[in-house]
Amino acid sequence: MSRFSTLFVAFITFAGLGQAHADVRVLTSIKPLQQIAAAVQEGVGSPDVLLPPGASPHHYALRPSDVRRVADADLLYWIGPDMENFLPRVLGTRSKPSVAVQSLPQMQLRHFGEDSHSHEQAHEDAHQAHDGHDHDHRPGSLDAHLWLSSANARIIAARMAQDLAAADPANASRYQGNLQAFTQRLDSLDQRIRTRVAKVAGKPYFVFHEAFDYFEATYGLKHTGVFSVASEVQPGAQHVAAMRKRLQEVGKTCVFSEPPLRPRLAETLTAGLPVRLAELDALGGTETVDAHGYEQLLENLGNDLANCLEQL
Repeated sequence: MSRFSTLFVAFITFAGLGQAHADVRVLTSIKPLQQIAAAVQEGVGSPDVLLPPGASPHHYALRPSDVRRVADADLLYWIGPDMENFLPRVLGTRSKPSVAVQSLPQMQLRHFGEDSHSHEQAHEDAHQAHDGHDHDHRPGSLDAHLWLSSANARIIAARMAQDLAAADPANASRYQGNLQAFTQRLDSLDQRIRTRVAKVAGKPYFVFHEAFDYFEATYGLKHTGVFSVASEVQPGAQHVAAMRKRLQEVGKTCVFSEPPLRPRLAETLTAGLPVRLAELDALGGTETVDAHGYEQLLENLGNDLANCLEQL
């Protein structure tokens, strides 16, 4: 074989390998999982996400283009049937790996009602929550907002690195190095957030959606109560009065809703009371999708909580 032929074969082989690496298509159901994948894939590839900004992971309606993306992805990661209940049916048609991260070994899972003795709940209906979050919050049911635990993020990232190394052996060391860097950054982040929220840990606050228990458990916080009301159901005057009474008893406090929509009840509930309205974004709608996006999601939650509570 001539020198030119040898070089040509080598070039074709190298180009083919490069194409194979680029073709490891990672799809996640929600943005926080995409952010974790981006940390693991840094410098090698970019993960895609199924849900558009502002969409509810609890009852999203898949479009035909979404179904095609689900079928085409080489690796797919989702929370599990307790969160994205629209996915199991379409995942049944996939021939490639799909990972429900709630089922990974060593995941630290929480269930609703575990700490009910330590704080008061102000539910209209245990089955309902605001703005489309009408998933199962009954005592004993799984709290699927598990990505808000940095310990769980480490486990998810480790599984992603393992799967990517198997799909793309040539970059296995890169994925492992990215995983180690991500883990080290989370160690520093945990300390920063604990320091940030330590001075406000005892101050009372309420949430409109019981989504933050994992975050609270990690950093020593606990909400005082939950105002869970369905967006399509206007609560009765008696119920609103009971919730307002609870806020009056507590005094200065923060009430947190989630973007993009503030519950219509919020203004009625807090009018004339020493209550600050603020937002907590569990899905990281404003953070970038890069190697540091997941860390920014957690840091923003800590800052948003502390910023409101510090002003009480």
